[in-house]
Amino acid sequence: MEQFTKLIEFRQAVYDRGLTRARDAQFELVDALLLSPPIRSFPELSLSPAFRRKWSSAYAAIEEGQQDQKWPEGYFARQIPKGGPQVFSLDGTAWPHPAAKTLADRQYVYSPTPAVDGGSIVVGHPHSMPAWVPERGSSWAPPVSVRRITGRQTEVEVGVAQVKHLCHCRWAEMAKWLHLIVADGKYGNHHFLGPLKDEPCGILARLRRDRVLYGEPGPYSGCGRPRVHGDRFAFKEPESWGDPDAALELEDECWGKVRLRRWDNLHARQDADTPFSVILVETHLEREKPSSPFWMCYRPPPEQAPGDQRLVDLWYWYQYRRPVEPGIRFRKQYLYWTLPRFQEPERCDRRTMPVNLAQWQLFLVRDLVTDNPLPWQPAQEHLTPERVLQGLSSLFRRIGTPAAPPQTRGKSPGWSKGRARTRPERHRVVKKAKKKAKAA
Repeated sequence: MEQFTKLIEFRQAVYDRGLTRARDAQFELVDALLLSPPIRSFPELSLSPAFRRKWSSAYAAIEEGQQDQKWPEGYFARQIPKGGPQVFSLDGTAWPHPAAKTLADRQYVYSPTPAVDGGSIVVGHPHSMPAWVPERGSSWAPPVSVRRITGRQTEVEVGVAQVKHLCHCRWAEMAKWLHLIVADGKYGNHHFLGPLKDEPCGILARLRRDRVLYGEPGPYSGCGRPRVHGDRFAFKEPESWGDPDAALELEDECWGKVRLRRWDNLHARQDADTPFSVILVETHLEREKPSSPFWMCYRPPPEQAPGDQRLVDLWYWYQYRRPVEPGIRFRKQYLYWTLPRFQEPERCDRRTMPVNLAQWQLFLVRDLVTDNPLPWQPAQEHLTPERVLQGLSSLFRRIGTPAAPPQTRGKSPGWSKGRARTRPERHRVVKKAKKKAKAA
């Protein structure tokens, strides 16, 4: 009963605070995402019984509606329990727009596909998404923030801004427990770790296998300029590693026999003021040909020493990164995030919020929905987002909606006589050039 009440309060708060103009049509658009049968085009959402307006109101909700883009980020964070360590997975994804020549700010974006011969670069809008992962090994990852990366920004810059906003939410300031940001390889560098070194969160990220780091410079010898870097630590040169500060071997149900080794107080050459630990992970050691090892970096919160955290905790927390990928795939395939074709980037941004709201409502009701499998589907004890979406209709009959019913407004006047028609402007695809490193 408490979760049922929480869901109703969530919906009312979103209606009152998150949606500021055309909120009735926007709110019914959220319900249509949850209750509509499979669709092939955006206006088919208006055929859902939850959408009581005409099909043109679906477009009007996005084109003319307004939203408070920052308020939901703090409100989503307040839905997270304030107890125990909480893990957030940071990742990026692309909204492809390959043929939208009139859409501004399109970029070349990496988007992994199952294609054998390439096909991993698309033209579209990149997005950055930190998501809360409540449990390891599931596909639940409700997003805390989803922001479009403009042509003047990098993915790391937007990720830093999102993490800072997350750390300064009211719930995070009051909490006395650790929360951790887990990220993949594009965030394992000084551009990401340096700006976040004073934030009250830990960072756990993958590292490239060809990195070269440096240890502490040691005491001043009294002669010449003080050293900034210590001994060289090259990932491809085992003789430069020295003895690890911690080591551990364990059996993992997915990764087999795992060996972990950690070295503390290392830093990148570009930022000697941000020390962190590196962890070498070797998996499937029981096999004749083990998997290729990989490296991770861990930067603890400012009040914690690098060696205070146990290796086994870092290993299990890193596995919380994976659920964000099926979460992104779910919002694209089942909530139709990237299905519409709009002509302005701002409309694409307004399309993102209803999808976020729908994804969070599915998470809030996951313990209230009974499994309703199709004849060819096996029963599930712990429901996935797809299965919750499948059995949601019976629950929503008891909830109701804060949206007002539609009112008859007469006929549209149409295109005014004498008004000139102009061809939409074509935009070039933004190509971001990599900054060349200065010679040492």
